[in-house]
Amino acid sequence: MEHRGFTALGGDCELFRIDLGGGTLAEGEAWVRQMHDRFTRFSESSELSQFNASAGDWVEVSAEMDALLRESLRAFDVSDGLVHAATLPALLAAGYTRDFSLGSTPTAMPPPPPRPLPELLSVRDGKARLAAGAAIDLGGIAKGWMADRLAERLGDNCLVNLCGDLFARGSGETGEGWPVGFGDRSVLLKDMAAATSGVTKRMWGPGLHHLIDPRTSRPAQTDLHEVSVLAATATDAEIYAKVALLKGSADAAKWLEGRAMGWSFV
Repeated sequence: MEHRGFTALGGDCELFRIDLGGGTLAEGEAWVRQMHDRFTRFSESSELSQFNASAGDWVEVSAEMDALLRESLRAFDVSDGLVHAATLPALLAAGYTRDFSLGSTPTAMPPPPPRPLPELLSVRDGKARLAAGAAIDLGGIAKGWMADRLAERLGDNCLVNLCGDLFARGSGETGEGWPVGFGDRSVLLKDMAAATSGVTKRMWGPGLHHLIDPRTSRPAQTDLHEVSVLAATATDAEIYAKVALLKGSADAAKWLEGRAMGWSFV
């Protein structure tokens, strides 16, 4: 079994592969880094930053950006508006204006809650438009999408873990599935994904963290610290985990029923 670990996307990434029919793990790492450079909000030259800077105008976008923007619109719809890509102004107001390793910046008055994403973002035939004054952060949606796409590239028996958003393809080394930590236990996954969303790893003060509630434009107030979810794709797992975290322990399980394949709350 091949293994490759590296740091990217603000955390630890791991690639495992048994089937040698796909691209190499080194190529997989290079692709992750390329996507990070394209979609980070911390570089003015990234495609995402250039797109935000062009708010108000129709601009050409890459095939990958097109896919991510469409996934963001789908996430908004699936989550009843709780997964909202256009909360970047609120995130900046909360003090998360630069790479987390550099520390936070002073907070500011939060902006009004954003309008529904379909009113702010339009996508058509390789072109997209943000409403004037809007700005998006692809964040977790990008990680989940990248895990799904990279698993397709690496062959029929591989595991892709991008900072906790993972896709297990095939039956693993033993034929029973890929062993994955899930909450306080280990599970075996075959052609299935998992994602974890939490508020403690990126916290920089009392009540200040990276998970913005689009209903308030403030860091979410939730009694859950961490949610892990199993789903058919890493993108869906990422969406479901974030919704559950925002809903809190009283409503999370009810919302996940019929959507997720399993979950764990902390």
